[in-house]
Amino acid sequence: MSEVSEKDSFELELEEKKQILQSCQQEKNMQTCFDCKELFECQIRKNYVLAVYNSMSKGKNKGGFDF
Repeated sequence: MSEVSEKDSFELELEEKKQILQSCQQEKNMQTCFDCKELFECQIRKNYVLAVYNSMSKGKNKGGFDF
């Protein structure tokens, strides 16, 4: 019997930001953001990185990640 867990708001936000990031990569025909000249200025990537951090920390900005 497998457990089915519901995704929390942080995980849902992460999925959304990931999809936006991947769409951008596809539009630019790139496999990774590291190939993009806008790497450090890109708001899409910044939003994704923040969503990853929030998903791992569950919104607590103390670095205690929940894996």
